[in-house]
Amino acid sequence: MKHDIVERALALDPRFGVDAAVAERLGRFAAHLEKWQKAINLVGPKTLPQLWERHVLDSLQLVPLIPEGTKTIVDIGSGAGFPGLILALVGRWDVHLVESDTRKSVFLRDSARLCGVPVTVHAKRIESLDAPKADVITARALAPVAELLALTAGIRQSGTIHLFPKGRGARAELTDAEKTWTLAAETVPSLTDAEAVVLKISEVVRK
Repeated sequence: MKHDIVERALALDPRFGVDAAVAERLGRFAAHLEKWQKAINLVGPKTLPQLWERHVLDSLQLVPLIPEGTKTIVDIGSGAGFPGLILALVGRWDVHLVESDTRKSVFLRDSARLCGVPVTVHAKRIESLDAPKADVITARALAPVAELLALTAGIRQSGTIHLFPKGRGARAELTDAEKTWTLAAETVPSLTDAEAVVLKISEVVRK
């Protein structure tokens, strides 16, 4: 699996930020995840054979959407590291991973150490988070948009961008969120699923 991930990563357009060093880290991480998957359920077992498309590329597609000048990214509900740890492996930003599950937080720390990237793992719930204010907030398969915006209110600042990969219910989630929040939203087609999108949300203010 590692060799396949490295080859696919190297074939990406430069805008994804993957050079030979990043590709090697991605391959090392994929092999490490496959090893840990035997002990704990990090990803859905049926998705493991499609690790590149379903998880790695699905995370890397956020890279071109991250604004120039971004310093701090906070990923909530990091789980197996998607998208937060994948973004950390690109090596451009100060990345904070929030994961309350102890075993998964250990996996995240061990993966970052193995891949040689500095990452801060917060093994706690977002409600008690003491992370810095974020330039970019990410979350994948965690909660509806309205709930995500509420959960991340404490780490949001003026200019914060939210990047949320979402499935076919994205439009409905946005409509529901707009009952509570004033926001600007851009819908970016997903590169990995014709029915999915990435929601790029900014200018968030509670009504």
